[in-house]
Amino acid sequence: MQTLYFILIATIINGLIAFAGASLFFINEKKLEKFLILFLSFETGALLGGVFFHFIPESLEEISIIKTTILTILGFIIFLSLEKFLHWHHCHTEKCHEHTFTYLLIYGDAIHNFIDGLIIASSFIISVPVGIITSSLIIAHELPQEISDFAVLIYGGFTKKKALIYNFLSQLTAIIGGVLGYFFLSIKDQAIFLIPISAGGFLYIAISDLIPEIFKEKDIKKIIINLIFIILGISLLISAKIFVE
Repeated sequence: MQTLYFILIATIINGLIAFAGASLFFINEKKLEKFLILFLSFETGALLGGVFFHFIPESLEEISIIKTTILTILGFIIFLSLEKFLHWHHCHTEKCHEHTFTYLLIYGDAIHNFIDGLIIASSFIISVPVGIITSSLIIAHELPQEISDFAVLIYGGFTKKKALIYNFLSQLTAIIGGVLGYFFLSIKDQAIFLIPISAGGFLYIAISDLIPEIFKEKDIKKIIINLIFIILGISLLISAKIFVE
């Protein structure tokens, strides 16, 4: 039972990382608007970095390249279909004030956090020191991304309060993953198939939703700055990968 307590503590702390976005509450609305596009660019880079340097390589360690490719494409199609359904459901009768990519980001994040919970559980079952190190790496990786997620939700039309609540709820799936991982460790064998599906979903959000928003900008100077922030987002995920290895 002691192992379960450690898993719960680690996943709860991971869940509380969602409140890192609350730091943006203290920024004036007009000032925040100027920075939102930079957060959007950073988030795009983080999503692309996550897909190509974390999700797909992790998937290839466990399943074949053909299965990984098929599941990644499947994830892309699922999120495409989901967005079209959300757009029809929310926007066909009245003007849509919230971008549908906000909900896609939440769903994708929920899957991602569920898998993180499984990883935390499996690492604590190996040993407490391994669990602490693994949890610390996951939390350190989540911190800047949660702030960016929060900013993207605001950019997509959420109020600050709604963005904070939804972001927190998506983080709580890590606790579910942790508990299930503890009691049914074999579920991790099936959960590996969620990784490429999640990769396809994040790839869809980055390519179809975020990149077009970023490059609505016509000012060449601002385009270059946005590109720099995309590269910074990718670099963060590459650095995290190198550090873990």
